[in-house]
Amino acid sequence: MKKPETIQEKRRRIQAITERLAQSFPDIRVPLHHRNNYDLLIATILSAQCTDEAVNQVTPELFRRYPTPERLSRAAGRDIEKLIRRLGLFRSKARSLKKCAEQLVKSHNGEVPSTMEQLTRLAGVGRKTANVILGSAFGVPGIVVDTHCKRLSRRLGLTREEDPEKIERDLMRLLPSELWSGFSHRLIFHGRKTCHARKPQCQLCTLNDLCPSAKR
Repeated sequence: MKKPETIQEKRRRIQAITERLAQSFPDIRVPLHHRNNYDLLIATILSAQCTDEAVNQVTPELFRRYPTPERLSRAAGRDIEKLIRRLGLFRSKARSLKKCAEQLVKSHNGEVPSTMEQLTRLAGVGRKTANVILGSAFGVPGIVVDTHCKRLSRRLGLTREEDPEKIERDLMRLLPSELWSGFSHRLIFHGRKTCHARKPQCQLCTLNDLCPSAKR
C-alpha cells in the first residue's frame, strides 16, 4: 500500500505543476474584455455560470450605454435585462449589476474598492469574483476557485475539499503567495482546454505523470 503523500512532497509536485502550466499558458490575462476596473467588475459578475465568450458578446453595448457606475445605477432594471438576456440568470444578474453600481456610487465615490472585505460586500460579488478583481486590477495575489479550479485541484490530489473557500486555503498553503493568481488562472485555462469534466484528455495532458487521477 502506497504511503500518503507528505506536505513536502505535495509542495514539490505542485511546484512542478505550476512550472508546466506556465510553459503551456504564458499569458494569464483575464479573457473578459474590459477597459478599466469598473468594466472588469461588471464583466466578472456576468461571467458566473456563463462562458467568457458569451459575456464578451453582450458587454460592448452594455458599456456603451452605461460607461460608469453612475449611469448604470440610474438604469431601469428591464433595460439592463434586455442587454444581457442571452446570458444565464439574466434577471438576477441585472438586479446585481444595478445594486452593485448603486453601492459603488454611494460608498466608494464610483470607484471599484481594492480589498476583499469591501468587494465581497458588493452585490453579485463572492470570493471568486473578488480574487479576480484583486489580482487583475490591483496586483493582490489570490486563488480564484471556479468550477475548473475546483475539479482540477481535486483530480490532481491537491485537496479533498468540496467547499471553494477550503480549497482556496489548501492551495494557499501549498504555494507561495506570488504564485497564487497565476496558478489558479492557468489551472482554469487547462480545465477548459484539456482536463474536461466528463472526458479529460489524459493522453494529451502535460500533467499526466504528476496527476494521481491519470494513473487510475
